[in-house]
Amino acid sequence: MAENTGLATITEPSARVQTLRRLLDTVSDRLHPVFAVSRPYVDGIENLPGDGRFLLVGNHTQFGSEVFLISDTVRRTIGTRVRPLAERGFGRMRGLPADLIAAFGAVVGAPETARELMRDDQTILVFPGGGREIAKFKGEEYTLRWQGRAGFARLSVESGYPIVPAALVGGDDVYRSWTTRYGAYGKLSEALGRRLNGRPDMAMPLLRGIGPTLIPRPQRMYLRFGSPIDTSRPLGVDGPQWVELVKDQTQRALEESLADLRALRATDPYRNLNPLAWRDAATP
Repeated sequence: MAENTGLATITEPSARVQTLRRLLDTVSDRLHPVFAVSRPYVDGIENLPGDGRFLLVGNHTQFGSEVFLISDTVRRTIGTRVRPLAERGFGRMRGLPADLIAAFGAVVGAPETARELMRDDQTILVFPGGGREIAKFKGEEYTLRWQGRAGFARLSVESGYPIVPAALVGGDDVYRSWTTRYGAYGKLSEALGRRLNGRPDMAMPLLRGIGPTLIPRPQRMYLRFGSPIDTSRPLGVDGPQWVELVKDQTQRALEESLADLRALRATDPYRNLNPLAWRDAATP
């Protein structure tokens, strides 16, 4: 089945999708006071360009809260809707699930859809590590698994689109892995991934939450928006070289923010959402 990249409806969604979008916004606004109780730590909002014309580059975590927290923070700060670039598998979805994803703003992460969004000056969110960055084995927490992916940098340079790194810490502490990637189980999981879908890089670890259970561990989230990275190519620098430099600069900025936030989290008495430490929680 061919993928539905949604090119025809990227900037002009159907009436059904627009109705679902208004419903999702209403639900999000009503639930915001509930989410606010966890006091997510957010800094760097002054780095968000007010015109909404920028590409957010983030890190995936086990818990997946980064997509919602980044998108909601941007919408509340500068009033623009973030358009996440989703895994290509989402392009095969149909019916209500596909409409809900579209209502949230997501589109298939293909070059042509990203170019269409950039032509329309929209706010875009991408995770260069993709789905393989979500499943973390023991010792891989908050590591970027880009493995040379530079498509986001190439498209940003091509369109002169600023990049804003968006680092999130907390999601990889909700669940932790029992196993390492190169242990017996990790190798077996990679072999199964290769056989079932041709993707050994999508191996799944054995996870635990509270104690040995899958009950999620309460964790505070820490989000930082870094300084915008100018992707305009200087005179005298060839295209491929500049793309690689932009990719490396983005990765370094994201890794530095992750390290800073982990250090902050280590000293924050409210990191495990202990109500008794609520008033002493670290603030930006």
